[in-house]
Amino acid sequence: MTTLTPVLTGNWDQADSFTRAGYERDGGYSALRRALRMEPDEIVQAVKDSGLRGRGGAGFPTGMKWGFLPPTSPNPRYLVVNADESEPGTCKDIPLMMANPHVLVEGIIISSYAIKSNQAFIYVRGEVLHVIRRLHQAVAEAYEAGYLGKDILGSGYDLDVVVHSGAGAYICGEETALLDSLEGFRGQPRLKPPFPAVAGLYGGPTVINNVESIASVPSIIGNGPDWFASMGTEKSQGFGIFSLSGHVTRPGQYEAPLGITLRELLDMAGGIREGHRLKFWTPGGSSTPIFTEEHLDVALDFESVGAAGSMLGTRALQIFDETTCVVRAVLRWSEFYAHESCGKCTPCREGTYWYKLMLKRLEAGQGTEEDLETLLDISDNILGRAFCALGDGATSPVVSSIKLFRDEYLQHFEQGGCPFDPAKSTLWGGAK
Repeated sequence: MTTLTPVLTGNWDQADSFTRAGYERDGGYSALRRALRMEPDEIVQAVKDSGLRGRGGAGFPTGMKWGFLPPTSPNPRYLVVNADESEPGTCKDIPLMMANPHVLVEGIIISSYAIKSNQAFIYVRGEVLHVIRRLHQAVAEAYEAGYLGKDILGSGYDLDVVVHSGAGAYICGEETALLDSLEGFRGQPRLKPPFPAVAGLYGGPTVINNVESIASVPSIIGNGPDWFASMGTEKSQGFGIFSLSGHVTRPGQYEAPLGITLRELLDMAGGIREGHRLKFWTPGGSSTPIFTEEHLDVALDFESVGAAGSMLGTRALQIFDETTCVVRAVLRWSEFYAHESCGKCTPCREGTYWYKLMLKRLEAGQGTEEDLETLLDISDNILGRAFCALGDGATSPVVSSIKLFRDEYLQHFEQGGCPFDPAKSTLWGGAK
């Protein structure tokens, strides 16, 4: 499984890939025309048959999620696209929207038609102003071409799309906090039930999907569900964007079938930077338990990664070589989670705060081995007890790093400080 599958990224090398003309030149919006000749339920079934699972991290079957909407409701139905990509290491949706926003717009139209919604929202991270401008341009071009608005392509179907920029809160990537933010409230997770499919945005039935999930829909309708299902593995079908960053020769986005291994991806990316070796890596972003070089051949699909003790997540592969201090890396991630905790629930609010304080002391060599047990105890009191997945995700690097690199934590105590030179892990300091 060493072949890339450039579908979403297929036109990224073209200068006008982000324009409607550039997108249409490669067959863009042809899937929309096909979809409008289908019944909405046919499209939902096609997405189910394709095996598409959510690309935002949880991996829930997309078609099944659409099918949860109640058949009748006094309130309008809504489609909300979660474009609030904010987790350290996760960097696939932002370049996708920057280079090929029309594939997302086309996916939104087809998906909205399938779930019988006449209003869709794109909730995008507020800091990425360049992406927000590009989305606004793509939506405006779609309106001009008659792909959005009233009576789309003479089908009698109406759809309006709103690009909404957030205010820079990682918690708003959690679907119910995103809904509160869209409604004008402080972004904090809601208690469930009711679930968004029943009572979501403005109390109406709502589907919330990740950017990559919705952007994958046009190719499924255009090529057929069997085409999509032919890639990947039996239970993790299709392709996805794998983001390689860190100590790798050619970092970037690699679109490949699910089930590919890091070893294969590293071969395509030129391997670890010259003169160094792999030490640890994240299979799905900073909120997933870390892996080491012994996991190089783990198939990167939902089941295999889970069986190996981590999560596929957003396929954000952060690569670290032997110059990196694990304690320092986990501290930086923990500082992020402490800063971004919304504070609504005690386990996450207090737990991430103590993570930050204790790890800072441990990195400075001022802790004791007993502190490691305290960290694990804090983790036990966060995991499964927070309102949303932010707290659970914050425990992943802490628990996995103590399990895999306990000796390195002990070295900090024994030497009275960090045994690593931070400059060595930089681009200039780590040169051969």
